[in-house]
Amino acid sequence: MLSWCRAPRPISTRRFYALMAARKTGIIINIIGAAGESVQSDYATGSSGNASLMAFTRAIGGTAPRDGLRVVGINPGPVETDRMVTRLRREAQAQFGDPERWRELTGGMSFGRAASPREIADMAAFLASDRSAYTTGTIVTVDGGGTSRGASVNTR
Repeated sequence: MLSWCRAPRPISTRRFYALMAARKTGIIINIIGAAGESVQSDYATGSSGNASLMAFTRAIGGTAPRDGLRVVGINPGPVETDRMVTRLRREAQAQFGDPERWRELTGGMSFGRAASPREIADMAAFLASDRSAYTTGTIVTVDGGGTSRGASVNTR
């Protein structure tokens, strides 16, 4: 069962967990954010929230097998969403006088670009698949190695 809910993650996880536990099957995938691993001083609230959600996912995921469930998380780094492109277009207008030059601002990111939404979706599909049936209580970071390098790329 794959469900989408815009409620705050602990609330939706607990609600869906109870429904899935009653059926003894299900996978919860929390999309969190790499700021929980690569703490940013100018994003302290977001970093703290993400770190808390990581701990929550690990804690719930560690006991989930007794109910026949799995709970995992994904920490995406910079992702080329409409929100990110809009922000980068504003920055390119301010910096270069041309919003169409926004891609130049991604040059410092891993591989010179942000992740595509599809790359994050593919990881979610893998984690939801039987090929990942023994995975629970863990967080997968998809950030082009940024966290491993200690890089902090501001993507808000």
